Amino acid sequence: MLNKTQIRYCLDVFEEMFPEAECELTHKNPFELLIAVVLSAQATDVLVNKVTPELFRKYKDPSDYLAVPLEELEQDIKKIGLYRSKAKNIQKLCRTMIDDFNSKVPETQNELEGLAGVGRKTANVVASVAFDEPAIAVDTHVERISKRLGICRYKDTVLEVEKTLMTKIPKSEWSDTHHRMIFFGRYHCKAKNPNCGECPLLFLCREGQKRKRKEEKIT
Repeated sequence: MLNKTQIRYCLDVFEEMFPEAECELTHKNPFELLIAVVLSAQATDVLVNKVTPELFRKYKDPSDYLAVPLEELEQDIKKIGLYRSKAKNIQKLCRTMIDDFNSKVPETQNELEGLAGVGRKTANVVASVAFDEPAIAVDTHVERISKRLGICRYKDTVLEVEKTLMTKIPKSEWSDTHHRMIFFGRYHCKAKNPNCGECPLLFLCREGQKRKRKEEKIT
């Protein structure tokens, strides 16, 4: 496991590599962000961004999503995986927003998690990006990087990874680090083909060292 000094070095490298990292889901307001994040579950941001421009032209507020039959909304997001359950959740969360929050996106994590289709990760993303609340949303990239580097344990659950990162990373850096780790995992330390040969963290990375030893045995 990495110590405090090593983790600080990793955070500095993330910042140096991806200083402008930010949410890549296209949106203009908290409501669009909420819908986009719900759609992004088990789907790429690239795919979601192909669907949402037309979607957001058609649906401006929660009442718009409830004004059409469920089947019509399903067709509008059909290109995205799990579109049936996502369409149902979108209509449910819109109803809750209208009934309980005056059609506004709730700002607290607990309130956000009370919306249909909104889990802890989604709530963290919306709270962080839309309302500037410090948060670390653990997606597949953040989890992978945390475990490969040895910031967290391989056996840790997603919630355990989040709690560990919250204790080891300064609160003021939670949101920025979340985005930088996503970029690091999405564009550098990829799941199948990590760029270990050019990685400035290779000497610290337990997964990278394993790969290096295997390659050395082969050669």
